[in-house]
Amino acid sequence: YQRRVRGWFSKKRMALFLDGERKKDQDVRTQNATACYALANILKSSLGPTGLDKMLVDQIGDVTISNDGATILKKLEVEHPAAKVLVQLADLQDQEVGDGTTSVVIIAAELLKRANELVKTKIHPTSIISGYRVAMREACNYINEKLAIKVDTLEKNALHNLAKTSMSSKIIVTESDFFADICVKAAQRVKSSNTEGPVKYDISCVNVLKSPGKSAKDTMFIEGFALNCTVASQAMPKKIKNAKIALLDFNLDIGKMPLGVEIKITNPKAIEEIQKKEAELLRTRLKLIIDAGANVIFTVRGIDDLAVKLMEQHGVMGVRRCKKSDLKKIAKATGGKLVLNLINEEGGQSFDVSSLGTAELVEQIRVADEELITIKGTKNISTASIILRGANSYMLDEMERAVHDVLCAIKRTLESGYIVPGGGAVEAALAMHLESFAKTMGSREQLAIVEFAHALLSIPKTLAVNSAFDATDIVAKLCTLHTSAQKVPEKAQFSRFGLDLENGKAIDNIEAGILEPSFSKVKCIKFATEAAITILRIDDLIQLRPKAEPRDPHGH
Repeated sequence: YQRRVRGWFSKKRMALFLDGERKKDQDVRTQNATACYALANILKSSLGPTGLDKMLVDQIGDVTISNDGATILKKLEVEHPAAKVLVQLADLQDQEVGDGTTSVVIIAAELLKRANELVKTKIHPTSIISGYRVAMREACNYINEKLAIKVDTLEKNALHNLAKTSMSSKIIVTESDFFADICVKAAQRVKSSNTEGPVKYDISCVNVLKSPGKSAKDTMFIEGFALNCTVASQAMPKKIKNAKIALLDFNLDIGKMPLGVEIKITNPKAIEEIQKKEAELLRTRLKLIIDAGANVIFTVRGIDDLAVKLMEQHGVMGVRRCKKSDLKKIAKATGGKLVLNLINEEGGQSFDVSSLGTAELVEQIRVADEELITIKGTKNISTASIILRGANSYMLDEMERAVHDVLCAIKRTLESGYIVPGGGAVEAALAMHLESFAKTMGSREQLAIVEFAHALLSIPKTLAVNSAFDATDIVAKLCTLHTSAQKVPEKAQFSRFGLDLENGKAIDNIEAGILEPSFSKVKCIKFATEAAITILRIDDLIQLRPKAEPRDPHGH
């Protein structure tokens, strides 16, 4: 009786303590795996060169058409807490690598599904997690030691082929040669060499602008940083050589009193004195900047008519309402600083000459139907701009995402110097290697490693299904080739074989020019494994009920 009463009280205490719903052990694991797999199924049909697009319409009717994994998941309002981990995973892959956002989600969901099946057969989650970590390390080592190929050993058009592979699933695939040339030129132009560290390619210095009209083939490449702005007055110079650029984040206009502050004037003559003093203050501020040597002024804020007149008299080019993000990029490229105010340590006003950026030429040019400001010959880093043309805003947005992915793939390849064959070659090779490796393990981790290997095959299988081929048949043939490559030294060249999704057979993808950055594959496997482990570690879900709002006693 006492035991029954104690049990009743403990249940009552739990119910009182948890104002919500609680799920434990296998229930929560199955729920998490199902939610993540459902999310991955949304993306599966968009993988590969024959992948399809998704149309997403938000609450206010804005339409997004894309097959980019990170973009699709950002637009979906995912509520399940475990599925949100996959949304963050795709975003992380997009930030760190820039490409492979769909693949990383598919692999993570497949790992989680297979881990859940193992748990159902009484394998402890800790053993599965340990096996997954061993498989991840072995897979990354195998890529770096056996599959990665130095770019220098390939033909000169390797980067061009890599760019074409990255855009094979994008909207610009029909003009892949044209866009590959533009992206390779843009990425190589922003190379920054440092004697102390490795060579870097800062693709943030490639400015991508969108201009509706004409066709994708009319997209332009400009050697310099292009700003979607014009000079403040047509009387200002449109071309400045040996430019000294001032980058400002404050208004160049007559100062206004703060909100709620007012001055009461009894003498009408005092109004004229105040106006003269305000104009004098503006002249003083502008004179400080011009006397420092500035002949080009970019500001995030506005430029007053009086300031425009003064700039015209001194032959200074003034550009207002620039994006702050653009000015930060210009500061990085020209060696200047974004100035927030003119206050100095003594409490007075001054403008430091070291804040000026330098460039060989700043010019306003006409491109298509619009006028742009271009900055060429920057001091620190060379810059480049791509002006995209297309039929409508949906097409331009998707083109911008495609160009970003291609630039990221080229950057990672140039910085790491290694590539791998595409078309599912890496995943098939890893699957066969891990199956052999699992047999050397004498513990329960062996089962997890085998499931890890099978999960990686979800990528070539999905590629084959999306291309309307028999996935079982074509992937089996590919796996046979990779097994031969690993066991028979004379057939080592088969390790380069991947899927030819046009003809439905396995080919040498290095010769075919289907290439991917090795950095992307390594990061994809690491991120997917860590995300799957994070969700697999959860064995208890407590969902609290929202607190009810107190009722108004007056009935309002």
